[in-house]
Amino acid sequence: MNFIMRIIVTSIVAFGLSYLLSGVHIDTFWTAIVLAIVLAILNAIVKPVLIFLTLPITLVTLGLFLLVINAGIILLAAKVVNGFKVDGFWWALLFGLLLSIVTSVMYREDREERES
Repeated sequence: MNFIMRIIVTSIVAFGLSYLLSGVHIDTFWTAIVLAIVLAILNAIVKPVLIFLTLPITLVTLGLFLLVINAGIILLAAKVVNGFKVDGFWWALLFGLLLSIVTSVMYREDREERES
């Protein structure tokens, strides 16, 4: 149940960000749900492999290269999901950064409610 709630929250945030960012386009809310599922799969499978392969450059840049990996995951999701389009690397970087920040704030509030 927690996974389904995370997918719904991520899709709502992604759909909202597509309205705010002119370089990110999501056709329908169903596309946003598919995008959230694809991002969850890519973050679970592809992202750890990329982090391991780029560990030296990640250490040299003090972790900032993880933002590049995150943007790459967004661009890869744009290739996989029909109806989701990102106009370039910088839009993917901004979208990924904002998506991470907003969803982590929302999950933190949910976690605090469960602990009290």
